[in-house]
Amino acid sequence: MRNMFPSAVRRTFAGHVPGRPPARRASAGVALGVGLALAASGCGSNAASDEPAEYAAPDKDLSASITYGVWDKNQVDAIEENIDAFNEEYPNIEVTVNVTPYAEYWTKLQTQASSDTLPDLFWINGPNIGLYASNGKLEPITGAVEAGDIDPANYPEALVDLYTIDDVQYGVPKDMDTIGIWANKALFEKAGVELPSGDWTWDEFQKTATDISTALAADGEYGGAGGMDGQTTYYNTILQAGGTVIEDGKSGYASPETQAGLQFWTDLIASGGSPNIQQLTDTTADQWFTSGKLAMYWGGSWFRSALTDTELEENVVVLPLPQGEKQATVIHGLANVVSAGSKEKQAAQALQAFLASKDAQQQQGDAGAVIPAFEGTQSAFTGSMPNANLQIFLDALDYAQPLPVSKNSAAWNALETDLLPQAFSGEQPVEKISTDLASQMDAALAEE
Repeated sequence: MRNMFPSAVRRTFAGHVPGRPPARRASAGVALGVGLALAASGCGSNAASDEPAEYAAPDKDLSASITYGVWDKNQVDAIEENIDAFNEEYPNIEVTVNVTPYAEYWTKLQTQASSDTLPDLFWINGPNIGLYASNGKLEPITGAVEAGDIDPANYPEALVDLYTIDDVQYGVPKDMDTIGIWANKALFEKAGVELPSGDWTWDEFQKTATDISTALAADGEYGGAGGMDGQTTYYNTILQAGGTVIEDGKSGYASPETQAGLQFWTDLIASGGSPNIQQLTDTTADQWFTSGKLAMYWGGSWFRSALTDTELEENVVVLPLPQGEKQATVIHGLANVVSAGSKEKQAAQALQAFLASKDAQQQQGDAGAVIPAFEGTQSAFTGSMPNANLQIFLDALDYAQPLPVSKNSAAWNALETDLLPQAFSGEQPVEKISTDLASQMDAALAEE
C-alpha cells in the first residue's frame, strides 16, 4: 500500500549480509557474465546520446516516489541523514533505499537494465560506467551542470574523468578512496613485533608479516594477507613497481615491472606471511581482519565503516603502504547516476544534485563512513576515528593513481580472477601466468 505520508522517507534495506563489508568495492570481475549479457541481450539498443533529455530543476512541491540503489549497509545511517535533509527541501519526494549485497549487486543491476527497471538513482563504479553509459542506460548530467546545480570543479579531476564517457559526464562523484594498511595493534603486541612508523619498504613489510605469522602460528593468526581484490592489493604493488595494468588500450601484464608487483604477493604467501590462496578464497582478507586473525589488512578508506562500534575500533591504526620502486596507491570513488529510463527522472535528478552538494557530502564525511568527494569536506573523515591516523588516506592523494578500467573491465577482471591464483599459489611461475594474462586481456580489449 502506498505510504499515506508523502513527507516521510520510506527506506527498504533488503538483502544485505549483516556484518559483511564490501570486499571488492571497485572490481567488476564478478560481473563478466553480467557485462557480456548486458551488451548482447538487446538492452543496449538505445545508444548513448550526446544530447541529454531536457533538464529542469523540480518545484519544491513536486510529488514523486523514487528508488535509490546502493550496496553498502555500513553507509545506511549517513544515507538516512542525507535523505532527511533532502526531504526538508522536497517534502513530497518519497525515497526508497534498496541495499543489495555487493556480490549480487551487479547481477541484479544487469537484470534490471535488461527489463528497463533500473533504480531511479543508483551507485556505479569505474569498471562499470562505460558499459552502462555506452548502452544508453544512464542520463547525462549535462543539463544539471549547465543549470549550475552540479559543478564538476568541486571534485577530483581524476574522478570526473572516470565518469565521463566520450566527452559526456554521467556520474557525480559521491566519495573517494585510497588504500592503506589497517593494523591491529593487539596482534603486534601479542607477537612481540614493533609497530612500523613512517615510510617503509616492501622488504620491511614482508619481514613484519612473516615475523607475526611465525609468532602466532599456533593460534592460526597471520601478519598479512593477499587475495584477489586488485584494487586493495596487486594493483598497488604493480604501480609501486613502475608497472601498469592497462595503458593506451593494451595490457601491461607482460612487462617485468608489472610481474614484480605480482611477485610481491606470491612471495608473501610462500613465506607464510599470509594465508594461502585457498584460505583467502574461503575467507577474504577483510574477514580475517574483522575476526581478529590478521594483523595487517591492505584495505580502502571505506573500511572505516566496517569497524564502527566493534571491539577492534579502539585498537586499530592505519599505516601507509610500503614503497617498492616508488610510492603509489590506487584512487577510486563511487558515483551517483540517474537511470535514463526513470519514470520520475526530475525527482531522481533532484536527489542526484542534492547528494552532490557540499552540505550532503559534509554529512557523509561527518558520519565517518567514507571520504566525501567534494573538495573541502574530507577533513571530517579523519576526525571520525581520531586515534587511527586516518590522515594517511588523504596524504595518499599526493601519490595516487586512477583505478585501471576500460569500457568492459569485467571481461579482463574475470581473466585476472581465473589466472592469477595460479601465480599467487606458486602453481605456475608469475612470468608465465602474467604473459598468458596479457595475451588474453589484449584479445578482450580488442573486442571493446
